[in-house]
Amino acid sequence: MEDQTVVLIVGAGPAGLATAACLSRLSIPYVIVEREDCSASLWRNRAYDRLKLHLAKEFCELPHMSYPKDAPTCIPKDQFVKYIDNYIECFNIRPKYHTAIESCSYDEGRKCWFSVARDLETSVVIRYTARFLVVASGENSAENIPAIPGLCGFAGDVIHSSRYKSGATYSGKNVLVVGCGNSGMEISYDLASHGANTSIVVQSPVHVVTKEIIRLGMTLVQKIPVSVVDDLVVRMSNFVFGDMSGHGIVRPKVGPLLLKAETGRSAVIDVGAVGLIKNGTIQVFGNISKIKGNIVEFEGGKKRTFDAILFATGYKSTANTWLKNGESMLNNDGLPKKQFPNHWKGANGLYCAGLAKRGLAGIAIDAKNIANDILSSYHA
Repeated sequence: MEDQTVVLIVGAGPAGLATAACLSRLSIPYVIVEREDCSASLWRNRAYDRLKLHLAKEFCELPHMSYPKDAPTCIPKDQFVKYIDNYIECFNIRPKYHTAIESCSYDEGRKCWFSVARDLETSVVIRYTARFLVVASGENSAENIPAIPGLCGFAGDVIHSSRYKSGATYSGKNVLVVGCGNSGMEISYDLASHGANTSIVVQSPVHVVTKEIIRLGMTLVQKIPVSVVDDLVVRMSNFVFGDMSGHGIVRPKVGPLLLKAETGRSAVIDVGAVGLIKNGTIQVFGNISKIKGNIVEFEGGKKRTFDAILFATGYKSTANTWLKNGESMLNNDGLPKKQFPNHWKGANGLYCAGLAKRGLAGIAIDAKNIANDILSSYHA
């Protein structure tokens, strides 16, 4: 089978859907493909039960559609999925599901992107020809589990946060969470709340804030220099949480908003884990040195026995496994070479959406930029 289109969008997560909506409003033809059986599969199939959007709803809207007025400030997972479904219906987006891109390369002679895809249900090969290509397959394509000596021989359960749903099945068990970002801290809280003997590995300095403080900071930084806002955010957070260095948590020297802008690392929005760390319900450890059987040894020599290890260590992009000729835009990790906000455009009609570690707000910016840039050359 062969299919020609103006724009091929790879991925029907929020980034791909947002790009499709923006193209649709500009009457630019596109095809959107998705290897899974649904849109936003990370949210539908790989998110834990208690998950909410970590930021206030005004920072988490896709282009051209707001949340309902009665929606809570922080949108729960199920409500976000409903928002996605309404978004797809509103802009009449029709992703081609079960369609996996196997290779994509630029044809210099024909001045177009030539893609080979496979229908995962029928094994039929589809060849797409497109003038423009949008990589929207996401930062979260594949689980990232670090290499740790002895991990393969661990006697208990080893899972990634993408397969975690609830702490109910871990009640009474000794569980180690590796990773102290938002997912790691929230999962630790969920485990402890369900009666698991919970420990967490805090590998590096981290900012901990409340949802109210970070909302204020993100609002102020639109009008006030980031250094001033960061100073305020840190002072307010220190007032709320105090000095946590005695509990194994120290703040980075760079402020939370600047750190996010420079590295993509988000501040942790506390849901109750800090209180449990302070009262000893959740134990904090440093980096893991090695694992033997069900015994984990940490840097400094401490050893503990665990029934399960849960990795909240993020994901990695898989774009480079299928995209050829993408070196103008992506590095060896499948992420943009250029810094935000100049990351979204490569050469020969190549674009990326949602790869800048800027969350849903960044996705909205990417999608609008891409659609407007395509429009400027589509009619040229």
